[in-house]
Amino acid sequence: MEKINIYAVSDSIGETAEQVARAVMRQFDTTKFVIRKISYVSEKEEIDELINKATQENSFIVFTLVVEELRDYLTEQAAIHNISAVDIMTPVLLPLVKQLGLSPKNEPGLLRKLDERYFKKVEAVEFAVKYDDGKDTRGILLADIVLIGVSRTSKTPLSMYLANKNKKVANIPLVPEVSIPEELKEISPKKIIGLTLNMDNLNKIRKERLKAMGLNANANYAKMERIIEELEYADQVMKRLKCKVIDTTNKAVEETASIILDYIQENNK
Repeated sequence: MEKINIYAVSDSIGETAEQVARAVMRQFDTTKFVIRKISYVSEKEEIDELINKATQENSFIVFTLVVEELRDYLTEQAAIHNISAVDIMTPVLLPLVKQLGLSPKNEPGLLRKLDERYFKKVEAVEFAVKYDDGKDTRGILLADIVLIGVSRTSKTPLSMYLANKNKKVANIPLVPEVSIPEELKEISPKKIIGLTLNMDNLNKIRKERLKAMGLNANANYAKMERIIEELEYADQVMKRLKCKVIDTTNKAVEETASIILDYIQENNK
Protein backbone atom coordinates (compact mmCIF):
# COMPACT_ATOMS: atom_id res chain seq x y z
CA MET A 1 0.00 0.00 0.00
CA GLU A 2 1.33 3.40 -1.00
CA LYS A 3 1.74 5.93 1.80
CA ILE A 4 -0.97 8.59 1.86
CA ASN A 5 -0.26 12.25 2.58
CA ILE A 6 -3.12 13.93 4.43
CA TYR A 7 -3.15 17.71 4.35
CA ALA A 8 -5.02 19.36 7.25
CA VAL A 9 -5.71 22.83 5.89
CA SER A 10 -7.08 25.82 7.77
CA ASP A 11 -7.28 29.62 7.77
CA SER A 12 -6.57 29.36 11.50
CA ILE A 13 -4.14 27.09 13.34
CA GLY A 14 -5.59 23.89 11.86
CA GLU A 15 -5.99 21.82 15.03
CA THR A 16 -9.58 20.80 14.25
CA ALA A 17 -8.75 19.49 10.77
CA GLU A 18 -5.68 17.68 12.12
CA GLN A 19 -7.58 16.02 14.98
CA VAL A 20 -10.38 14.87 12.67
CA ALA A 21 -7.83 13.39 10.28
CA ARG A 22 -6.10 11.53 13.11
CA ALA A 23 -9.40 10.25 14.52
CA VAL A 24 -10.44 8.92 11.11
CA MET A 25 -7.10 7.23 10.42
CA ARG A 26 -7.33 5.35 13.73
CA GLN A 27 -10.21 3.46 12.16
CA PHE A 28 -7.76 1.81 9.74
CA ASP A 29 -5.16 -0.78 10.54
CA THR A 30 -2.31 1.10 8.89
CA THR A 31 0.53 3.41 9.76
CA LYS A 32 1.27 4.35 6.18
CA PHE A 33 0.12 7.92 6.38
CA VAL A 34 1.53 11.35 7.19
CA ILE A 35 -0.59 14.28 8.36
CA ARG A 36 0.75 17.66 7.31
CA LYS A 37 -0.84 20.71 8.82
CA ILE A 38 -1.15 23.80 6.62
CA SER A 39 -2.09 26.72 8.89
CA TYR A 40 -3.23 30.31 8.39
CA VAL A 41 -4.13 30.01 4.72
CA SER A 42 -5.24 33.45 3.57
CA GLU A 43 -4.41 33.63 -0.14
CA LYS A 44 -5.38 31.64 -3.23
CA GLU A 45 -1.68 31.35 -4.09
CA GLU A 46 -1.18 29.21 -0.97
CA ILE A 47 -3.94 26.89 -2.15
CA ASP A 48 -2.28 26.69 -5.58
CA GLU A 49 0.98 25.60 -3.91
CA LEU A 50 -0.89 22.98 -1.89
CA ILE A 51 -2.69 21.60 -4.96
CA ASN A 52 0.60 21.45 -6.87
CA LYS A 53 2.19 19.35 -4.11
CA ALA A 54 -0.87 17.16 -3.71
CA THR A 55 -0.99 16.27 -7.42
CA GLN A 56 2.51 14.81 -7.16
CA GLU A 57 1.66 12.51 -4.23
CA ASN A 58 -0.97 10.11 -3.06
CA SER A 59 -2.84 12.85 -1.21
CA PHE A 60 -6.05 13.62 0.60
CA ILE A 61 -7.14 17.04 1.89
CA VAL A 62 -9.17 17.78 5.01
CA PHE A 63 -9.98 21.44 5.52
CA THR A 64 -11.65 23.95 7.81
CA LEU A 65 -11.81 27.17 5.82
CA VAL A 66 -14.46 29.59 7.04
CA VAL A 67 -13.68 32.27 4.47
CA GLU A 68 -16.13 31.38 1.71
CA GLU A 69 -13.94 32.52 -1.21
CA LEU A 70 -11.01 30.33 -0.10
CA ARG A 71 -13.28 27.40 0.69
CA ASP A 72 -14.89 27.47 -2.76
CA TYR A 73 -11.54 27.91 -4.48
CA LEU A 74 -9.98 24.91 -2.73
CA THR A 75 -13.02 22.76 -3.50
CA GLU A 76 -12.91 23.81 -7.17
CA GLN A 77 -9.17 23.26 -7.60
CA ALA A 78 -9.25 19.88 -5.85
CA ALA A 79 -12.02 18.72 -8.19
CA ILE A 80 -10.16 19.95 -11.28
CA HIS A 81 -7.02 18.05 -10.29
CA ASN A 82 -8.93 14.95 -9.14
CA ILE A 83 -7.81 15.26 -5.49
CA SER A 84 -10.12 14.09 -2.72
CA ALA A 85 -10.94 16.99 -0.39
CA VAL A 86 -13.37 17.05 2.53
CA ASP A 87 -14.85 20.21 4.00
CA ILE A 88 -15.38 19.58 7.71
CA MET A 89 -17.14 22.82 8.67
CA THR A 90 -19.75 23.45 5.97
CA PRO A 91 -21.91 20.29 6.42
CA VAL A 92 -22.42 21.30 10.07
CA LEU A 93 -22.59 25.03 9.38
CA LEU A 94 -25.31 25.14 6.70
CA PRO A 95 -28.06 23.28 8.60
CA LEU A 96 -27.42 25.54 11.60
CA VAL A 97 -27.69 28.65 9.41
CA LYS A 98 -31.09 27.41 8.28
CA GLN A 99 -32.27 26.46 11.78
CA LEU A 100 -30.94 29.50 13.62
CA GLY A 101 -31.71 31.99 10.90
CA LEU A 102 -28.37 33.65 11.54
CA SER A 103 -25.39 34.39 9.32
CA PRO A 104 -22.03 32.95 10.40
CA LYS A 105 -19.20 35.37 11.17
CA ASN A 106 -16.85 33.60 8.72
CA GLU A 107 -13.97 34.72 10.91
CA PRO A 108 -11.00 32.34 11.29
CA GLY A 109 -9.63 31.36 14.71
CA LEU A 110 -12.70 32.08 16.88
CA LEU A 111 -12.31 28.84 18.85
CA ARG A 112 -8.69 29.62 19.64
CA LYS A 113 -9.61 33.19 20.63
CA LEU A 114 -12.18 31.80 23.05
CA ASP A 115 -9.65 29.38 24.52
CA GLU A 116 -7.05 32.12 24.92
CA ARG A 117 -9.59 34.36 26.64
CA TYR A 118 -10.53 31.54 29.02
CA PHE A 119 -6.95 30.67 29.91
CA LYS A 120 -6.11 34.34 30.38
CA LYS A 121 -8.95 34.60 32.88
CA VAL A 122 -7.78 31.51 34.74
CA GLU A 123 -4.26 32.94 34.86
CA ALA A 124 -5.60 36.24 36.24
CA VAL A 125 -7.61 34.46 38.96
CA GLU A 126 -4.56 32.42 39.98
CA PHE A 127 -2.55 35.64 40.07
CA ALA A 128 -5.11 37.34 42.33
CA VAL A 129 -5.02 34.42 44.76
CA LYS A 130 -1.22 34.26 44.80
CA TYR A 131 -0.75 37.99 45.40
CA ASP A 132 -3.72 38.58 47.70
CA ASP A 133 -3.34 40.59 50.90
CA GLY A 134 0.37 41.32 50.39
CA LYS A 135 1.39 37.63 50.49
CA ASP A 136 4.16 38.24 47.98
CA THR A 137 5.05 41.84 47.12
CA ARG A 138 6.86 40.74 43.96
CA GLY A 139 3.42 40.59 42.37
CA ILE A 140 3.24 44.40 42.47
CA LEU A 141 5.74 44.63 39.61
CA LEU A 142 3.82 42.07 37.52
CA ALA A 143 0.27 43.32 38.14
CA ASP A 144 -1.98 45.28 35.80
CA ILE A 145 -3.62 46.88 38.83
CA VAL A 146 -2.50 47.21 42.47
CA LEU A 147 -5.16 47.84 45.11
CA ILE A 148 -4.14 49.37 48.43
CA GLY A 149 -6.20 50.16 51.50
CA VAL A 150 -6.88 49.29 55.12
CA SER A 151 -8.54 46.03 56.09
CA ARG A 152 -12.18 45.51 54.94
CA THR A 153 -12.20 48.02 52.10
CA SER A 154 -13.11 45.26 49.56
CA LYS A 155 -9.59 44.67 48.23
CA THR A 156 -9.93 40.89 47.85
CA PRO A 157 -13.47 40.82 46.34
CA LEU A 158 -12.39 43.52 43.89
CA SER A 159 -9.24 41.59 42.98
CA MET A 160 -11.29 38.50 42.14
CA TYR A 161 -13.92 40.47 40.21
CA LEU A 162 -11.27 42.24 38.16
CA ALA A 163 -9.50 38.92 37.57
CA ASN A 164 -12.67 37.74 35.87
CA LYS A 165 -12.22 40.73 33.57
CA ASN A 166 -8.77 39.33 32.68
CA LYS A 167 -6.87 41.81 34.85
CA LYS A 168 -3.94 40.69 36.99
CA VAL A 169 -4.46 42.32 40.38
CA ALA A 170 -2.31 42.40 43.49
CA ASN A 171 -3.61 43.94 46.70
CA ILE A 172 -1.68 45.33 49.62
CA PRO A 173 -3.06 46.05 53.11
CA LEU A 174 -2.06 49.34 54.69
CA VAL A 175 -1.15 49.07 58.36
CA PRO A 176 0.47 51.95 60.33
CA GLU A 177 3.00 49.61 61.96
CA VAL A 178 4.18 48.16 58.61
CA SER A 179 6.12 50.10 55.98
CA ILE A 180 4.71 49.98 52.48
CA PRO A 181 6.55 47.66 50.04
CA GLU A 182 9.35 49.31 48.07
CA GLU A 183 7.79 47.91 44.89
CA LEU A 184 4.92 50.40 45.23
CA LYS A 185 7.41 53.20 44.67
CA GLU A 186 8.80 51.54 41.54
CA ILE A 187 5.60 51.32 39.48
CA SER A 188 3.50 54.00 37.80
CA PRO A 189 1.00 55.67 40.16
CA LYS A 190 -1.59 55.12 37.43
CA LYS A 191 -1.49 51.39 38.19
CA ILE A 192 -2.26 51.95 41.88
CA ILE A 193 -5.80 52.33 43.20
CA GLY A 194 -6.32 53.46 46.79
CA LEU A 195 -9.50 52.22 48.47
CA THR A 196 -11.03 54.01 51.41
CA LEU A 197 -14.28 53.80 53.39
CA ASN A 198 -16.40 55.92 55.70
CA MET A 199 -15.18 55.32 59.27
CA ASP A 200 -18.66 54.51 60.63
CA ASN A 201 -19.26 51.93 57.92
CA LEU A 202 -15.82 50.45 58.46
CA ASN A 203 -16.52 50.22 62.18
CA LYS A 204 -19.75 48.26 61.53
CA ILE A 205 -18.13 45.96 58.98
CA ARG A 206 -15.23 45.14 61.28
CA LYS A 207 -17.54 44.41 64.22
CA GLU A 208 -19.57 42.04 62.06
CA ARG A 209 -16.38 40.40 60.88
CA LEU A 210 -15.23 39.80 64.44
CA LYS A 211 -18.62 38.33 65.40
CA ALA A 212 -18.53 36.00 62.38
CA MET A 213 -15.13 34.78 63.55
CA GLY A 214 -16.43 34.23 67.09
CA LEU A 215 -14.27 37.02 68.52
CA ASN A 216 -15.02 39.95 70.80
CA ALA A 217 -16.63 42.73 68.77
CA ASN A 218 -14.92 45.29 71.01
CA ALA A 219 -11.43 44.20 70.02
CA ASN A 220 -8.95 46.91 69.04
CA TYR A 221 -9.46 45.99 65.35
CA ALA A 222 -12.96 47.50 65.44
CA LYS A 223 -12.38 50.40 67.82
CA MET A 224 -13.04 53.82 66.33
CA GLU A 225 -9.69 55.20 67.53
CA ARG A 226 -7.83 52.45 65.71
CA ILE A 227 -9.92 52.89 62.56
CA ILE A 228 -9.26 56.63 62.48
CA GLU A 229 -5.54 56.00 62.92
CA GLU A 230 -5.49 53.51 60.05
CA LEU A 231 -7.54 55.70 57.70
CA GLU A 232 -5.31 58.71 58.37
CA TYR A 233 -2.22 56.61 57.70
CA ALA A 234 -3.73 55.23 54.49
CA ASP A 235 -4.63 58.74 53.34
CA GLN A 236 -1.01 59.87 53.85
CA VAL A 237 0.32 56.87 51.89
CA MET A 238 -2.07 57.44 48.98
CA LYS A 239 -1.17 61.13 48.79
CA ARG A 240 2.51 60.24 48.86
CA LEU A 241 2.05 57.72 46.04
CA LYS A 242 -0.16 60.17 44.09
CA CYS A 243 -2.56 57.39 43.17
CA LYS A 244 -6.25 57.48 42.38
CA VAL A 245 -8.45 57.08 45.46
CA ILE A 246 -11.94 55.58 45.45
CA ASP A 247 -14.35 55.80 48.37
CA THR A 248 -16.09 52.41 48.41
CA THR A 249 -18.74 53.49 50.95
CA ASN A 250 -22.16 52.24 49.76
CA LYS A 251 -20.64 51.04 46.45
CA ALA A 252 -21.15 47.52 45.15
CA VAL A 253 -18.02 45.67 44.04
CA GLU A 254 -19.26 45.87 40.43
CA GLU A 255 -19.59 49.66 40.63
CA THR A 256 -16.10 50.16 42.07
CA ALA A 257 -14.65 47.74 39.52
CA SER A 258 -16.30 49.69 36.69
CA ILE A 259 -14.70 52.91 37.93
CA ILE A 260 -11.30 51.20 38.10
CA LEU A 261 -11.57 49.67 34.63
CA ASP A 262 -12.63 53.00 33.10
CA TYR A 263 -9.70 54.72 34.80
CA ILE A 264 -7.18 52.08 33.64
CA GLN A 265 -8.54 52.14 30.09
CA GLU A 266 -8.34 55.92 29.94
CA ASN A 267 -4.71 55.88 31.08
CA ASN A 268 -3.79 53.17 28.58
CA LYS A 269 -4.93 55.23 25.60
